[in-house]
Amino acid sequence: MTIEELRQEFPSLSASVNGHPLVYLDNAATAMRPRSVIEKWNDIVTNKNSNIYRAVHTTAALATKEVEQARECVRRFIGAESTKEVIFTSGATASLNMLAFCIGEAFIDRGDEVIVSAAEHHANIVPWQMMCRRKEAKLKVLPVNERGELCIDKLQSLITPRTKIISVAHISNVLGIVNPIREIADICHRHGVLLAVDGAQGIVHCSIDVKALDCDFYAFSGHKIYAAPGTGVLYGKETLLNALPPYMGGGEMIANVKWEGTTYAGLPYKFEAGTPNLAGIPTFIPALEMAVAMRCKPVIDNERGVVDYILEEFGKDTGIRIFGNPANREDKIPLFSIAVEGVHHEDLALIMDKMGIALRSGQLCAEPLMDSCGVTGMLRASFAAYNTLEEAQYFIKSLYRAIDMLR
Repeated sequence: MTIEELRQEFPSLSASVNGHPLVYLDNAATAMRPRSVIEKWNDIVTNKNSNIYRAVHTTAALATKEVEQARECVRRFIGAESTKEVIFTSGATASLNMLAFCIGEAFIDRGDEVIVSAAEHHANIVPWQMMCRRKEAKLKVLPVNERGELCIDKLQSLITPRTKIISVAHISNVLGIVNPIREIADICHRHGVLLAVDGAQGIVHCSIDVKALDCDFYAFSGHKIYAAPGTGVLYGKETLLNALPPYMGGGEMIANVKWEGTTYAGLPYKFEAGTPNLAGIPTFIPALEMAVAMRCKPVIDNERGVVDYILEEFGKDTGIRIFGNPANREDKIPLFSIAVEGVHHEDLALIMDKMGIALRSGQLCAEPLMDSCGVTGMLRASFAAYNTLEEAQYFIKSLYRAIDMLR
């Protein structure tokens, strides 16, 4: 489809803000939703509103079918071996918290080690810190270079016989660089180390095949890839998921409950205690259909054009510092975090909002990375497939206008 046809599928893109057409550039935080997702949500809450698995009546059967069809849709989209490997959660944060807790209970002893990168979202730092504190383990950090690329050459020296798992982002939500996950997986597995991937951004901008990546776990949110908020996935290799204890108790995660003890359901239900997001989970079906439709040449060419244009524009102004500028431009997604000399990022975001441009400003849920970069915050513009080159040009023009107003 063309970009114009694509944009017609997203009603929110026709909104106006402060008298200007909305230019929505906060897609790394949450994406807009297409009509098909909205219609699916409305259909579920209107016609199939029932708790799943537990009842034998028709409405419950329809609701259950929708959720299981969504699980199969996710399985195909990420290339998992079985739907047993697809666990539904409330988002990437819930997935990573579940994983850190379960890994800690199953595999971590006092003195063991966990490695994360210096460019992680708080959701891929804090759960591991909490687990390490509880289990008296050690958290180690893989650095990034001045371009924002992971220092893969230092990974082997960080790994010791006590290293049990490495958890890294497929793409940093600040730096916008695609990390070499397969290379990291090969290093990990040569040393008997597990690899977990925060795929919150990767699921949107990469074609995911978990078997080709050979990661042991992959976590992502639905709302970043056009599905309903409050939805997420934790993928795990079946043998590993079977070895992990459940995270929460109750609901459908049980097989039998006796006063003497409880036995647990099989995968994936062992990790899905309580009532799931009944209306949200089925929206994965139209959302992932839309994501597949976006992987066409006009859309891909448009995204590469946005990356090239903005990097070239920022390169002309020495007062603009861009974070995440890889040696290979193909590794850069259309996400740009900057600091402007002499101008506060919050002031820029507020002024540009008056021009109709929605941006993110602040620490971007990555305070340790901000500290290492020597800044208190950044301004981030994150583009989706439905953003146009004309919007990128308007963004640059408005940014320079806002800078002039504040200097």
